[in-house]
Amino acid sequence: MSEPEGIRLQKVLAQAGVASRRAAELMVAEGRIEVNGELVTEQGRRVDPRRDVIRVDGARIPPPREHVYLVFNKPRGVVSTMSDPQGRPTLSDYLGSYSRQGLFHVGRLDTDTDGMLLLTNDGDFAQAMMHPSFELTKTYVAEVEGDLNEATAKRLASGIRLEDGPVKPDRIRVGAKARHRSMVTVVLHEGRNRIVRRMFDAVGHPVTSLSRIQIGPVRMGRLRPGELRDVTSEELGALLDAVKL
Repeated sequence: MSEPEGIRLQKVLAQAGVASRRAAELMVAEGRIEVNGELVTEQGRRVDPRRDVIRVDGARIPPPREHVYLVFNKPRGVVSTMSDPQGRPTLSDYLGSYSRQGLFHVGRLDTDTDGMLLLTNDGDFAQAMMHPSFELTKTYVAEVEGDLNEATAKRLASGIRLEDGPVKPDRIRVGAKARHRSMVTVVLHEGRNRIVRRMFDAVGHPVTSLSRIQIGPVRMGRLRPGELRDVTSEELGALLDAVKL
């Protein structure tokens, strides 16, 4: 901490871009701020922003960033590694000014799947994000062959058995259909190898394209393939909550 007894809460919120110091004082007066689960009632409260859990209107304010957290839209055909002995395109080809930040990917996507990956240089965060006990959901949009009817969608939603065990989506929704193709949104909390593709293969509707659009509470947004963006403070706070950091 930069001050003997911590930093004034108003200063922490101002540095985080949440509110000016005056606005933060009003938030305290209105009972909108909690520190470590307790409502802040006195002005001038001092906190340790790296240790204390601060919330405004229930949303967590993450600590000052010491690490990099990025959302990346991985193009199809790019392998989920930083280098490849076969010379295929890798994540490092898209890092630009972040290439010297020691980044690594949180989880992975198959080479023929595009969409959202999280990149970071925070090892504790990455380990927590990939720990099976937290079961963060992943949302995919799949284009599949054929007219996937309501009966098949209900069968998938009820759970089916694959060669390595059962799979049951958290949610599944059939969208537009055209030219003997169906668009399907699938939410899963597990990440077995090629699980989405194998699930649709099992019901006779092979996947023709697959994209991940969301991990836990964070959506990829309108990134084009190959683009990155910073994880916002609100998103980082939600992720830290999700993995109990």
